[in-house]
Amino acid sequence: MILSDPQDAIYYADARFRVVVAGRRFGKTYLSTTELLRYAALGRNRNVWYVAPTYKAAKDIAWDMLKDEVPKGWIRKINESELSMRLVNGSTISLKGAEKPDNLRGRSVDFVVLDEFADMKPETWTEVLRPSLSDKQGHALFIGTPKGRNHFYDLWTQDLDDWVSFQFTTLEGGNVPDYEIEAAKRDLDERTFKQEYEAAFVNYSGIIYYNFDRQDSVQSTLLGDDHLHIGMDFNLDPMSAVVSIRDGSKLRIIDEIVIYGSNTDEMVDEIKQRYPNKRITIYPDPACKQRKTSAGGKTDLSILVNAGFAVKVRERHTSVRDRINSVNARLKTSDGERHLFVDPKCKQTIKSLERQTYKEGTSQPDKDSGYDHMNDALGYLVDYLYPIKREHDIPQPTRWS
Repeated sequence: MILSDPQDAIYYADARFRVVVAGRRFGKTYLSTTELLRYAALGRNRNVWYVAPTYKAAKDIAWDMLKDEVPKGWIRKINESELSMRLVNGSTISLKGAEKPDNLRGRSVDFVVLDEFADMKPETWTEVLRPSLSDKQGHALFIGTPKGRNHFYDLWTQDLDDWVSFQFTTLEGGNVPDYEIEAAKRDLDERTFKQEYEAAFVNYSGIIYYNFDRQDSVQSTLLGDDHLHIGMDFNLDPMSAVVSIRDGSKLRIIDEIVIYGSNTDEMVDEIKQRYPNKRITIYPDPACKQRKTSAGGKTDLSILVNAGFAVKVRERHTSVRDRINSVNARLKTSDGERHLFVDPKCKQTIKSLERQTYKEGTSQPDKDSGYDHMNDALGYLVDYLYPIKREHDIPQPTRWS
């Protein structure tokens, strides 16, 4: 079976889990059938699966190609009704659908291809197929075209041992001529073309923090400063905080704290445990002066002050638009300069900045997705330190210490 250079790179990659993002007609199915045959032939009585979003899709996409590519002398039996093929060495190649992930439970698997994983429920992998690989230390290949920044994107961007990621355009696949791709570029809108042909994870429409870019905005940062600046949101589930240091004109987010089912006292304890002997200034939600999330009638503000923190808080809320604009302005100014960076370990902050959108047809941020809490914590911090300048007077911030 002859592979292209990009397919070769994937095939010979020395990693247990491989994530491949590829444009249309890259040759994903051909590569998948090659991999299925390889792992089925590596030993006797191996169990190898190809999983598509639906059983019908598995049959339509891969079944005929698999039967054509496997040498006839290798096949002992084909079961058309179950879409399975038993080889002469006792190994079995099976095609499955992921529309009901629980139906995939209970079998030990040596190797699995998850084709178009972006269209599957994430628990298909985390709760069902990943455990099925454990006893045999099985391998997995995720392959597909992007569908926004969802769980497939999460796998592709993670940096873990034994994982490797690839990205190839349709043109790099070598199966579609460049003039056809240029024709598609003329026919399709920019977002669709980038997603389907350039294998790009295009931002959701209506994205709020449009100036955040994972490649440019995410940077590793050492602590390097005894003065920490912490933005805080008091939602009880979860309590959220971003921890930052100031580096000249730059603000660097070095840590995040997310505590579910919690209160301000527990957040204070967590901060002190993580950062003893540090000078800490808190920039909370202005509602902290009235809100009470702890027993005993204490306000959130009084809890923070009594804990020994300096607290800087506005007299009243800045408009949501101004707070969002202040964060976007630090992420990237109109002249292209970036002044806000996030450490890669702050996964919830990164995900929130990438994914929070406006409610469709409105200028109101969507608060149903759960991405608002960390963004609010960041917004209170940035809005106080780097407010958007307006022509009319802004009430002077208040400091508590």
